[in-house]
This record gives sequence, C-alpha cells and structure tokens, in this order.
Amino acid sequence: MGLKEQVREAVDAIRGSYSDTPNIGIELGTGLGMLVEHIQVTHRFSYAEIPHFPTSTVDSHAGELVFGTLSGKSVMAMAGRFHAYEGYSLQQVTFPIRVAKALGVKSLIVSNAAGGLNPQFAAGDLMLITDHINLMGDNPLIGPNDDELGPRYPDMSEPYSKQLVELAEKVALTQGVRLQRGVYVACPGPSLETRAEYRFMRTIGADAVGMSTVPEVIVAVHAGLKVLGFSAITDECLPDALKAADIEAIIAVANRIEPKLTAIVAACIEQMET
Repeated sequence: MGLKEQVREAVDAIRGSYSDTPNIGIELGTGLGMLVEHIQVTHRFSYAEIPHFPTSTVDSHAGELVFGTLSGKSVMAMAGRFHAYEGYSLQQVTFPIRVAKALGVKSLIVSNAAGGLNPQFAAGDLMLITDHINLMGDNPLIGPNDDELGPRYPDMSEPYSKQLVELAEKVALTQGVRLQRGVYVACPGPSLETRAEYRFMRTIGADAVGMSTVPEVIVAVHAGLKVLGFSAITDECLPDALKAADIEAIIAVANRIEPKLTAIVAACIEQMET
C-alpha cells in the first residue's frame, strides 16, 4: 500500500467521528506538553486507534491526537511524537504531518528539547528556530515521490516561515520573554554527542542540537505548510566545559520553560492567519 493510501485510511478513521477542519497543527514536543490543557477538546484519538500510526515509546509522550479550539482557532495537536532512535523509519516518524495536511492543516508549530551549543545560550532559554541542519543521515522524502503530496525537489530556502518568526518575536516582546534565535541541528540519537561532535556542530553553524523536528519540518515543507519552531534549551553543550548529562536535571529545566513557551504559542495561534 502506498503512502497516499495509508494517509487516506488514517483520515477516514478520524473522519468517522470528527468533521471539522483544523487550521493549525501543533506537535507537542518537549516544552509544549501543557498546551493540551488549554485546548477546548472536542475529540481525542489514541494513536493505536488510527491506521498506520506508530506508537510512541517515550514515557513522557501521551500518544494521542487531540482536536479542538485554542485561542479561537481550530487546532489538531499531536500529543507525542516519534523518533528515529525508537526504531521507526523517517516516513513513519513524519506520517502524522501527512495526515494533518490531508485534514486541512495549513500551519505547523513544533517544539523540542535541545542542548545549547551557542556559548551565549544558557539552560532555561527559549530559542526560535530560524533554520536547521540535518545530520540524521536520512531524509523522509527518499523513495518514490507522489506529486499529489508534494514536489520531487522541495525548496528549503525558508523552512521556518519568516512571517511566523516575526510574529513569535513580537509576541515574546509583549510578554517580556527573551527569545534566542538560532540554527537547530538534528542527530539520530539516542546517545548524546561527544565533545568533538559538539565542537564540529558549532563550527558548521549550529546553535542547538537535538534528536527530532527536522524530519517533520522537511515533510511539512514538502506538503506546503508554514512552520514555526521552538527549542527549549535544557542544558549547555560547550565542549571545553562539558559536564555529564543529568537527565533528571534536563527534564526539570524543560518543565520550568514550559509555561513561557505555552503562553507564547497560545498568543501566536490567536494572531495567526488561517
């Protein structure tokens, strides 16, 4: 069965009880989990209910598709994402983005936890993603291309919408929150990087590093969606002052950042064109 047919089956299963058109898709990665509490929910679907959806194996990810209203806009929220390090192909990782597009989504908001490579960043900062580098050694568009889903060679000169970046900066200024700007680099994981790798990434222009987001953004661009992305800087990855990773401390920092990011995203959604 081809990708288009898989998407159609997933959409049909959702349309069995949901008939609205979501304008904005939100991938509730690290830093945005609380946002679902602000959605006036009309429908919930466990990933297990939807044909061809993978199942998230990350403990902190709920694994459900949530539909409803947020800041006056119809939204679809993916509570839980998939990662290549879980054993999924990038085609599986990005499948929810295909479904979002087929349901009517026009804009996508993504978030992640990331290590700060820029020495001017500190744990607890929020970074607005302005560009990315793909070091995952793979691309979700490899294989036959269906022109109905997107072009064979999608342009990536503006993967993150300049219009939405400007909106987020304006919202953050209004709320008194400092937003860093930077380039996000994605690695496959699940092991963290070495000192030499951090040094290399900084040399090639990366400001933050993580294990997600880039595949979803590539597919979103392929599908014609506008993208707004944020990184929650949870630790500092400075090769000459590197400390062993403390996962509990990283999670604590992410939890501290979450209310700020939730407020910014909610305000951005209120002002986004649909």
